[in-house]
Amino acid sequence: MTVEATSIDTLVVGAGQAGVAMSEHLSRLGVPHLVLERDRIAERWRTGRWDSLVANGPAWHDRFPNLEFADVDQDAFASKDQVADYFAAYAGKFDAPIRTGVEVTKVVRNVGRPGFTVDTSDGTIEANRVVVATGPFQRPLIPSVAPKTGHLTQIHSADYRNPAQLPAGAVLVVGAGSSGVQIADELQRSGRPVYLSVGPHERPPRAYRGRDFCWWLGVLGEWDAEVMRAGREHVTIAVSGARGGHTVDFRRLAHQGITLVGLTRSFDDGIATFEADLAENIARGDENYLSLLDAADAYAVRNGLDLPDDPDVRIIPADPECVTHPILELDLAGAGVTSIVWATGYAVDFSWLQVDAFDDKGKPKHQRGVSKEPGVYFLGLPWLSRRGSAFIWGVWHDAKHIADHIGTQRKYLAQYDGSQPRAEQSHDENAADASTGFRVRHVSTIGALGVR
Repeated sequence: MTVEATSIDTLVVGAGQAGVAMSEHLSRLGVPHLVLERDRIAERWRTGRWDSLVANGPAWHDRFPNLEFADVDQDAFASKDQVADYFAAYAGKFDAPIRTGVEVTKVVRNVGRPGFTVDTSDGTIEANRVVVATGPFQRPLIPSVAPKTGHLTQIHSADYRNPAQLPAGAVLVVGAGSSGVQIADELQRSGRPVYLSVGPHERPPRAYRGRDFCWWLGVLGEWDAEVMRAGREHVTIAVSGARGGHTVDFRRLAHQGITLVGLTRSFDDGIATFEADLAENIARGDENYLSLLDAADAYAVRNGLDLPDDPDVRIIPADPECVTHPILELDLAGAGVTSIVWATGYAVDFSWLQVDAFDDKGKPKHQRGVSKEPGVYFLGLPWLSRRGSAFIWGVWHDAKHIADHIGTQRKYLAQYDGSQPRAEQSHDENAADASTGFRVRHVSTIGALGVR
């Protein structure tokens, strides 16, 4: 598909949840823009996740404000395909100008004139502003400690689809956030021996006293926390919407048949070694779990809420053998381990964004998504403005802030150049912007995607 517009006011890179939210708010303000997506809308939800994945939040929470999920109970957890269809349908609500199948390969600032030159797989675009909406899940990370051997099948959770994908034998799952826990559980339920490497984590209750944990974090102000607690940068969250949703309890997983081990340290001649931190990691997860229950109880009392008691959630199962006598070394062949699933997260890749927007470690420098490089914006990153920034509802609110910033900048620029921002105009097909003369054809991609 040829990129017909060679110039545009604002270019949005990526059409996942961040790009769709950004397009809605720019459309609301009448800002001429174009969204480029190298695959399909919300492609990571479709093909970058395992088959049985569902959203970790209920449908009433994990959505944008102006559209509910179709055919999903509000307290249920949407499947990955339902989430992808949701974003495609949402884009269709306002005829988002999204071009799929076009990859942005390079962005540089223009010299001696405003804006940026953007190279794509389908031509070059001039843009006054660039919004980076590629999200945090760009490059799967496999630690350098991974064994260098062809005798093991090793895949990242991004490439895992289902148990049948792996060869017969036991599996070591490294990483005990939501992805690692759900994959380990699925593999064990399929009949495989599973070892799960557990590092520092938080494990909120799925629900408490009749309310989902997403609601509790909301009323307690946790989603809006603006600063991450020191030392929690690498702490994962273990929660699950699988099988109708349940609280992750590592002891119960062990009693179910999964063998827990500590943080993975090294591999040498077929021997995996683990830190002696398993009991400590689980205990700290318990502290996080119980502290949220305490905070919820205090909130209920303070606000006079008549909620059902839920005493069973405070019952902590007995420590299993693998916790009281942890495995520090594992002979992989002797244990029958034929596969390793690395549920170890992702890194961002901004190599294509060749502007002065990063610190000396390559991390974006920004304030609530507004970059230190004027005209560049970041959206969809964890803790962009608050704890909820990387979640579906959070990215929508962050996008509003960035769009408002763009709208304000356009008004200032229009003050002395004889033009007016088009805040009051709608995005008609083939509309030309009065202030720039840029022209962009607005394309609905819904039909082409075969959205159900």
